[in-house]
Amino acid sequence: MIRIHINDPLDEEALSLLKSKPDLNVTSEHLSSEELAQALKEVDVLIVRSATKVRRDLIEKSTRLKIIGRAGVGLDNIDVAAAKEKGIEVLNTPGASAVSVAELTLGLMISAARHIHKGSIDLKNGQWTKKSLKGHELFEKTLGIIGLGAIGREVAKRAMAFGMKVLAYDPYVKEFDKVEVVELDDLFARSDFITLHVPLNDATKHLINKESISKMKDGVIIINASRGGTIDEKALYEGLTSGKVLAAGLDVFEIEPPNDELRTKLLSLPNVVATPHIGASTYEGQKRVGIEMAKIILAKLGF
Repeated sequence: MIRIHINDPLDEEALSLLKSKPDLNVTSEHLSSEELAQALKEVDVLIVRSATKVRRDLIEKSTRLKIIGRAGVGLDNIDVAAAKEKGIEVLNTPGASAVSVAELTLGLMISAARHIHKGSIDLKNGQWTKKSLKGHELFEKTLGIIGLGAIGREVAKRAMAFGMKVLAYDPYVKEFDKVEVVELDDLFARSDFITLHVPLNDATKHLINKESISKMKDGVIIINASRGGTIDEKALYEGLTSGKVLAAGLDVFEIEPPNDELRTKLLSLPNVVATPHIGASTYEGQKRVGIEMAKIILAKLGF
């Protein structure tokens, strides 16, 4: 009997798909790190989303584990190197929630450019601040996309539908549709909007920093719906308060929840619109993520 443990919520249809196989013993319950360490002595497949951190110490305590499935895009909550050392395969669903994240990215762009969040708050506070909320169109502006994977490509398609010119930087991609693939400094210099769609690793940590912001256009709008830590948030705060950066739309933060002094100051700025890491949090996206993860696991197990 192959035992599968799901430690974070998974779509009911995906659960039913896994449980329909009589040779699989499927459990679904969020366990603490200590509880999970004990459970992994009897588990062959572990499925998580972003909440569970599968670090080296947890992996090293496993005895039967053969597969770790991440129902989502990023793998930064899993120690992939430690898993590889133990011969554990790590799988994810990079494209399943791409549309959800791409749509939120465009939503953050529009809200940042048109003061939607501030206008809404002002109205709810009984203030009619129409004259101070003159914004900018996306039409005929240049969008720079850093990372042209599944999500970056969905963003590009939607941005072009708004009449934007799209640039992209990705060391692994040479061309895509009508996107102009450029070097990073060229993207910084030419973009009116910049959006990140990259994993967090040594190469991307603080990719947006004081130096890179200095290379950008005055009045640039920066969007991050990828991973916290890809932006140096102190440098972003300084850019926003100096006027170099016109506005920012943030769905992710280096510290989550963002409750320390720096991020509290950042979120207090009127030219910042923010959401609590909800890029993939749509009913449709989570259904696709769950079902795709279940199908990948079943295929790996030979079902």
